[in-house]
Amino acid sequence: MASIEITAKSVAEATAAAATKLGVPESSVSVTVLEETKGLFGKSTVRVKAEVVEAKAKPAAAEKPKRPSKAAAKAEAEPEPEPEAAPEPKEAEPKKGRRGAKEKAPAAEPEPSEDGAAKEVEVVATEADGAALVGLVHDLMSKAGLEVRAQAKEISGRYVTIELDGQDAAHLVGKQGEVLNATQYLVNIIAGRRFNNGVRATLDGNNYRRRREARLEAMATELAKQVRARGEEAVLDALPAFERRVVHKVLSSIDGITTYSEGEEPNRRVVIAPAD
Repeated sequence: MASIEITAKSVAEATAAAATKLGVPESSVSVTVLEETKGLFGKSTVRVKAEVVEAKAKPAAAEKPKRPSKAAAKAEAEPEPEPEAAPEPKEAEPKKGRRGAKEKAPAAEPEPSEDGAAKEVEVVATEADGAALVGLVHDLMSKAGLEVRAQAKEISGRYVTIELDGQDAAHLVGKQGEVLNATQYLVNIIAGRRFNNGVRATLDGNNYRRRREARLEAMATELAKQVRARGEEAVLDALPAFERRVVHKVLSSIDGITTYSEGEEPNRRVVIAPAD
């Protein structure tokens, strides 16, 4: 049975769009609402699963249908469930001085999407994606009454670095980048629902990100030297995903240590451990 997922402003609009994409009349489309969200500024979206309902052929009048066996009837009444995805293995609880096998984290730790699932397909942002994100930021700043200009500065993989400047740009950084991180999270939530292409924005104001990245690299490098000398693990404070990637990347080239992440968002931490 053909099925697709559609995101639209209403169930009726999603049904019509699904019928067009599937090439069937709306009466042949069965819709299941997966998610309904009331967005910012009164805008709402609904995500549905649409399936083509095939009409069942009527049996010939002279042909009496056979009565199914009890086993067949039970199998039909209770369809076999789809196999569940294997749960992600939990990382071992770190212990001081222990040098057990650890799962080495990738240099670029995947950032979860708005529904919590990590994107598996490799996404590469384009200039058009950057322009769309800049437009989204301008729209958000305008509605918030802030005088902030946004400009796409760099594209790396699926990440678009957007530089913020203007009269109110300093207010968007906040203490230790808390306001900037919250604004970036909001922008990516909206982008995920509006564009649904896996592209992510990294917001920077007053070069805060570059200064923060330099401090993270220096701190992680120093801790890695201590871990290698003592043979004991070091656990960093909780960091957002894009800052954990900085730590994983800078330490991936240092021999004698390995890094991995543990915990759940927003308290997920990087662990620097001796390599086996």
